[in-house]
Amino acid sequence: MSIVTAAPAAEPKPLYTSLFVQVLAALILGIVLGMVAPDFAIGLKILSDAFLKLISMIVAPIVFCVVVHGIAGAGDLKKVGRVGVKALIYFEVMTTVALVVGLILAYLFGPGHGMNIDPSTLDAKALNTYAENAHKLQGGGIGSFLLNVIPTTSFDALSRNDVLQVLFFAVLFGVGLALVGGEKGKLVSSIIDAASTVLFRVMGLIVRVAPLGVLGAVAYTVGKYGVGSLKQLVSLVALFYVSVGIFVLGVLGGVMALAGINILKFLAYLREELTIVLATASSDAVLPQIMKKLERMGVKDSVVGLVIPTGYSFNLDAFSIYLTLAVVFIAQATNTPLSFGDLLLVLGVSLITSKGAHGVPGSAIVILAATLNAVPSIPAIGLVLVLSVDWFIGMARAVGNLTGNCVATVVVAAWEGDLDRAKAAKVLDGGELVDVTAG
Repeated sequence: MSIVTAAPAAEPKPLYTSLFVQVLAALILGIVLGMVAPDFAIGLKILSDAFLKLISMIVAPIVFCVVVHGIAGAGDLKKVGRVGVKALIYFEVMTTVALVVGLILAYLFGPGHGMNIDPSTLDAKALNTYAENAHKLQGGGIGSFLLNVIPTTSFDALSRNDVLQVLFFAVLFGVGLALVGGEKGKLVSSIIDAASTVLFRVMGLIVRVAPLGVLGAVAYTVGKYGVGSLKQLVSLVALFYVSVGIFVLGVLGGVMALAGINILKFLAYLREELTIVLATASSDAVLPQIMKKLERMGVKDSVVGLVIPTGYSFNLDAFSIYLTLAVVFIAQATNTPLSFGDLLLVLGVSLITSKGAHGVPGSAIVILAATLNAVPSIPAIGLVLVLSVDWFIGMARAVGNLTGNCVATVVVAAWEGDLDRAKAAKVLDGGELVDVTAG
């Protein structure tokens, strides 16, 4: 008679080893240092800059590898095209909904009413750099934008971290690799897969220093602007945070419910990544971890590899909310009346300009400037009004954008039949431990 004994349960890891706890502690420490020793806190910005530079160093090659592997791994190019078309349809629908949400809430709450700003009294010097980039972005309109998607050389796109251009080249390379097939195709695909594994491991090491990046970002912000730095434009900032919350819980929550996923459990599952993004105002920092988590909750890797990188340029939900909200805010603050035609023009232009946001220096202000330049009735100089709070708005903007991309990936996977619902339910209920930094 044999006796079977259950394996002893693994001892829980100490709480302080959790990345979420470390990031939260760094965030609190950053606030305290910013209040107690502002000069010292401002000097800690180097930690944030170094962390974001480390992330920037590796994002482009990761995007290239995962997109190529996703297309080649799917095998059937018809399926790749089908997933791509479904993703783009979803992106456009959600972008339009987000733009409308921003417009409606701006009109309902009127954050700019009562400011009575005379545009001639605003200092235009602060906008020089942004205006220059905005004119470059506008250029020849849609034709210029489409032409800019094509890189001069593939290496140039990688060296400049232009995700949209890297994505374009990766799609062509992936399709070419799938068409070659055979032993040669498998050899190149395996090399790219191996390179992707190494890059993800490197990113896992970089993410371990995320608490230092968060500490530097928060300490600098509080030290330079002060805890009460939101007072001047608190209504706009508060309304934007509420808008993102409504969109995530209401719109995205409803879409996820149709896919059989609870949005609150989904957000709890991604809490570590969302905390890092909130503190650093950058979603690039968690790209590999997000992709791994989505795969481990039952989303097919080929869908993740296609939708997430594409969404970084084409599915900026929170950014879209900000565009229309800020445009109406500036119009209200400068007592500029907007006709129904102006509003339709804002919506139409925003649908195009929002697609070029990722990778543009000072992207939010630049894209907002490009949008306003196409709507002559609104004084573009009004951008000066939102410069002082752009960092605070950027925190929620990054979180909202990332959440929207994660939801898009799950929804497209469910639409395509590439979502393991049983596994997703198990993972989101805490039935499976996921450590995305373990490689």
